[in-house]
Amino acid sequence: MKNYALTLIALIVTISSIAQDKWDLKRCVDYAVKNNVSVRQADVQARITALQLKQAKYAKIPSMSFSPNIGFQFGRSIDPTTNQFTTTQLLYQGMALQGGLQIFGFGQVKQNIHANEYNTQAAFTDVEKNANDVSLNVANYYLQVLSAKEQINIAEVQVSQTKSQYDITKKKVDAGALPELNLAELESQLATDSSNLVTAKSNFDLSILTLKGVLNLDAAVPFEVDTPPVDKIPIEPIADLAPDVVFGMAINNQPLQKAYALRIKGAESAIKASKATLYPNFYLGYNLASNFSNPTKSVDYNSVTVIGKTPTSYFVDVNGSNYNVFQPQVHYDQIRRSFFTLWDGYWGQMDQNFRQAIGLTMTVPIFNNTGSYRINYQRSQLDLQNLKIQQHGADLKLKNDIYTAYTNATASMQKYFMGFKTVETSQKAYDYASKRYEVGLLSTIDLITNQNNLLRAKLQQLNNQYDYVFKMKLLEFYKGQGIRLE
Repeated sequence: MKNYALTLIALIVTISSIAQDKWDLKRCVDYAVKNNVSVRQADVQARITALQLKQAKYAKIPSMSFSPNIGFQFGRSIDPTTNQFTTTQLLYQGMALQGGLQIFGFGQVKQNIHANEYNTQAAFTDVEKNANDVSLNVANYYLQVLSAKEQINIAEVQVSQTKSQYDITKKKVDAGALPELNLAELESQLATDSSNLVTAKSNFDLSILTLKGVLNLDAAVPFEVDTPPVDKIPIEPIADLAPDVVFGMAINNQPLQKAYALRIKGAESAIKASKATLYPNFYLGYNLASNFSNPTKSVDYNSVTVIGKTPTSYFVDVNGSNYNVFQPQVHYDQIRRSFFTLWDGYWGQMDQNFRQAIGLTMTVPIFNNTGSYRINYQRSQLDLQNLKIQQHGADLKLKNDIYTAYTNATASMQKYFMGFKTVETSQKAYDYASKRYEVGLLSTIDLITNQNNLLRAKLQQLNNQYDYVFKMKLLEFYKGQGIRLE
């Protein structure tokens, strides 16, 4: 029982700590950026581009390759150590160390490295752009959650007011001062307000689920949003967010614009690298090599056997006497040598056959590759023009977005400040209606109408406020200040 009690206490503490763990905007943005698919894909692509830069830098390092080989030769072949034809089976082995280095190529390697450096920086800037897009999206849904939560508060106040009026009216109806119709009308309004409260809570839950979806967060994970007072969210004066001023700053700090500027520099370097391929290139090469060979069969003279003799037509005169010359009949026992004896003299041959070479090579493109090289050069020029066109289009879109955002922010600001007057007059009308209703000079329907007007005014003003805050924050975002609510 003690263990069960300790487990239960630990579970309660864990749940309590999770429930108290609130998510502010910064935490939401950080989590979304870390887990967003597009940001992760852009990061992988940036790392691939960084590897291409690393590969381009390797061109400055001399190349080197080691090529060992071993095998057997059969039939008519060339002995690799004598370069003569032989029909003897051979065991051979060769080793070679070779490589080279471009010593002059009209800056091809250097410009290729520069192009990859700019492209790598642009790729990592793309990661920043995707992160900014995610941040802006998260901020939008985060403010929607805050707005939905405020709507719950307004709906609860509405229910409380209607309930209070219902209780007062019930007492008067019971005392016979008011007809039961008044009580029925307020009861209907109370049911409507309660339904609105349920709807507001449902909308809040849906807003939370939507925000979780944007964050790529499990829908079952406990999640509570930190609610900063919307009145305390800092907003720059509209005079400091003039569209021409914001655009002048955005053109230099927005990731998309920075990425295009970097890619244009990379394309300019790529043009120079492509142009260098049209001119001669000079390479310094070297080669170190040696080889060994040994026949796989040989005659072992210790195994020669005389099996007979055969007289020939020749004679030898010895002291006036002729003696026949005999030709011995012998048998040569050819034996296969062991694998280990085949390597006899290995180091001696490798030392004697060791050769070295160093040379300078010039390659001049005349016809075979000139066409493709020239096409690549022309294509790199067109790539640069295409990038400049895309950059111009992106700059125009940015400027149009900023001016549109400024227009929307100005309209939202005016709508927000005008909403104060609407709420104020609706509140006065409701207060007067309540007093007239209490003394029996106003019908219940008229009271409910004024109450609903006040509710709609408050809800509309709440929407105006969050819309105003977001659109002002959007201008601050273009200005390069990011998204912040504190």
